[in-house]
Amino acid sequence: MTALQRLAAVLGALLLVTGAARAADAPATTILITGANRGIGLEYVRQAAARGWNVIATARRPEAATELKAFAAANPAVVIEQLDVTDFAQVDALAAKYRDRPIDVLVNNAGVTGTMQDQAFGRHSDWAVFEQVLRTNTIAPLKIAEAFLPSLLASQQKKLINVSSSEGSIGGVTQPRLYFYRASKAALNMEMRNVALSQKGKGLLVANINPGMVDTDMMAGMPKAMLRPKEEAVKDLMRISDQLTAENTGRFWDYSGKELPW
Repeated sequence: MTALQRLAAVLGALLLVTGAARAADAPATTILITGANRGIGLEYVRQAAARGWNVIATARRPEAATELKAFAAANPAVVIEQLDVTDFAQVDALAAKYRDRPIDVLVNNAGVTGTMQDQAFGRHSDWAVFEQVLRTNTIAPLKIAEAFLPSLLASQQKKLINVSSSEGSIGGVTQPRLYFYRASKAALNMEMRNVALSQKGKGLLVANINPGMVDTDMMAGMPKAMLRPKEEAVKDLMRISDQLTAENTGRFWDYSGKELPW
C-alpha cells in the first residue's frame, strides 16, 4: 500500500467515525399524534416507537385508553397527553407546554365520520352533527397546525401529516353519500394545500394522505375482506411521510403513493 493509499484509508475511517458520532449525537425524532388511543393513531404510536422515536400520543380521554396506556407503560419514550382537538383552549395549552421542544412530525389523525343516517340529504340532515364533523375534521387540524407551527419549524424534519380520505376527492366522486364527511375532508385538503404554499419557504413539508378503508372501529360493520390491516395502512403513511420533499409538499396522496385528484 502506498503512502497515498494509506492516507486515503485513514481519512475514510475518520469520516466513518465522525458520521457515526454525529448520528449518535443527533436528537431522536419527535412525533405528535392526535387521536392516538385506537385505530390508525394507536398503530402509528407503535410503529413510531419501534423506530426509536419520541412519541407524544394525545387522546380525548386518556383514562379510557387502555391499550395506549399499557403500551406507554412498557415504552418510556411514549408520553400520553390529554387533548380534545375541538377544545382550542386545550390545543393552545398543549402547544405552549411544548413550545421550546422541536416536533419533527405532527400527525393530524383524530377524526369523526358521522352516521349515514345523519347525512342523508333530502331525507334527514342533522346539522349539529355536520358542525361536529367540520370542527373535528377540518377546523381542528388547521388550529393544531397553527398552534404547533413554532415547534414544527424548530425541528429537523418539519413534517405535517394529515390523515385525509379519498372521500374528500371532488374529482373522484361518482355517487352521492356522506355529505358531511366528504365536505370536511375536501376542505381539509384545501386548507392544508394553502398551509403548504404559505410555509414552503420556511421548510415545512405537508401531506394529505388517504389511508384507504382500514380495519378500525370507524369501519365497524364493513366486510373484513374490504378492509386493510392497520399495520399496512400506517406503514404506507410513514413511507409517504419519509419521502416528502420541498418538490412534492402540499399534495394529496393515496396510500399506494399515487396522487389523488383534488
